[in-house]
Amino acid sequence: MEEEEDLIEEQELFEHHKFTSDKGQELLRIDKFLMARIANTTRNKIQNAVKEGHVFVNNKIVKANYKVKPFDVVTLELSYPPQEIELIPENIPLTIIYEDDEILVINKQAGLVVHPGYGNYTGTLVNGLIYHFENLPQTDTPNRPGLVHRLDKNTTGIMVIAKTEQALTHLGKQFFDRTIERRYHALVWGDFKEEEGSVVGNIGRSLKNRKVMQVFPEGEYGKYAVTNYKVLKRFGYVTLVECKLETGRTHQIRVHMKFIGHHLFNDNEYGGDKILKGTTFTKYKQFITNCFSLLPRQALHAKSLGFEHPKTGKWMQFDSELPEDMTTVINKWKTYIIKRD
Repeated sequence: MEEEEDLIEEQELFEHHKFTSDKGQELLRIDKFLMARIANTTRNKIQNAVKEGHVFVNNKIVKANYKVKPFDVVTLELSYPPQEIELIPENIPLTIIYEDDEILVINKQAGLVVHPGYGNYTGTLVNGLIYHFENLPQTDTPNRPGLVHRLDKNTTGIMVIAKTEQALTHLGKQFFDRTIERRYHALVWGDFKEEEGSVVGNIGRSLKNRKVMQVFPEGEYGKYAVTNYKVLKRFGYVTLVECKLETGRTHQIRVHMKFIGHHLFNDNEYGGDKILKGTTFTKYKQFITNCFSLLPRQALHAKSLGFEHPKTGKWMQFDSELPEDMTTVINKWKTYIIKRD
């Protein structure tokens, strides 16, 4: 299974270090400086951290040839891959919309983490899958039986699960080759001048907050990512859009929409949980507060998924209705616009 397509997000642990060089510090290359101060690591790991932009001197990223000077403040984040966890079968309800001997297609509910990882050892989709299905194929990454892609915890919608090794390999290749068709519906802040467009920009982990992602428009970090979008319905202060993914990076739609100034409605990780467009009227503020209460998550739904069946070769296309929380808020916006006009 290739890593480039970010099919399964690595929930890495990060070990943080901070050092201040003393006034007698001789000029010393950054990797040698850190090797002398961090136990139980390797020079290769430190050099990779420098290359990936995880080493800062005086709050600025440095390159491998940087030499530490007196009074430099050096910070470093070393990442460690997820460890294998004992998977416990749990009777978690699944909304199955298609099943055969090779694959399973589900409509994931909000609030469900896809796989166990740091901070989420139980109660995940995987725990439910192994309760309902035996002998799911193992992936190269621990704790991910049957998974070839993922959705964020609070994103709803369609996912395909592999039930056999052949299906796992075949579906994985389709994701890697970008022949899978994925369409999402998102409610975002602001109006668009155009009816459709594309966002192109590398996506990688934020250099300031490793828990979130950011766009690197110059391509200096991260991985290539493309999101195509078109307007479905305008509500003045917010817009319902369809997003079609060409790549599958972690948090791709959420990050790309924020990058072009259209944060997802009530996305608390990327700044969409505040009033970003609209009036200062008290009634409007109360209206938004009510919408946030009705939709306590980012307004994002994996609407449809199309792929080639791993055994028959037949094109399979699945579509799902928007969840109740999104439709309720969209209807409230429709009513609000009518009253405003």
